[in-house]
Amino acid sequence: MAETSNTLPRTVWLGFCVAFALLGLAIVLALSQNIWQQKSPLPVIGQVADFTLTNQDGKITTLADLTNHVWVADIIFTRCAGPCPRMTMQMKSLQDALPSTGGVKLVTLTTDPDNDSPDVLKRYGEHYGADFARWNFLTGTKAGIAGLAADSLKLSATPVKPEDRTDSADLFIHTTIFVAVDKHAQLRGVFETGGDGVDWTNAVQPQLLRTLRRLNSEP
Repeated sequence: MAETSNTLPRTVWLGFCVAFALLGLAIVLALSQNIWQQKSPLPVIGQVADFTLTNQDGKITTLADLTNHVWVADIIFTRCAGPCPRMTMQMKSLQDALPSTGGVKLVTLTTDPDNDSPDVLKRYGEHYGADFARWNFLTGTKAGIAGLAADSLKLSATPVKPEDRTDSADLFIHTTIFVAVDKHAQLRGVFETGGDGVDWTNAVQPQLLRTLRRLNSEP
């Protein structure tokens, strides 16, 4: 019995040592993976072509206005009763999380230019607390919007046929992603804002903010 009582504490102690060693290894591996991810270059998904649209102040806006700026873009429409209010609040939370002098711009496109005039977009932006010095709401011709949204930014929008609409606001089916663009007008990141398993507050927004910081640090 004496031998058993002396062996048990050593066994328990050995178990604790092994457990702490495994925990330490897991931490080292996690830190190494994080460092590797931070050092590995972000992919270049595509190039943003030049565009000519109009912002909420009625000002002509082109790609040149975003040159040397990192920016985030999405597509919504103001009559939307689906994901658009959530997406706009998420863009507002991103605005609030970013330094006001950090140079990152926010761009929201409308897929409903027949309704979303500059005045309508300005009222919409004011309702959500947009800082128009950093956040532009863009409208224009359908061809101009499609050229930037679908062709360059991978932001798709499809009109809902009148016979398939569930209500008067059920006008478009569109992507719910945010995309990140670097200082050289290259598409560098795509971030889902909603859906099953998407945790905007604790996962997506922090990841997007890290991406924006990395892009802002690039020459």
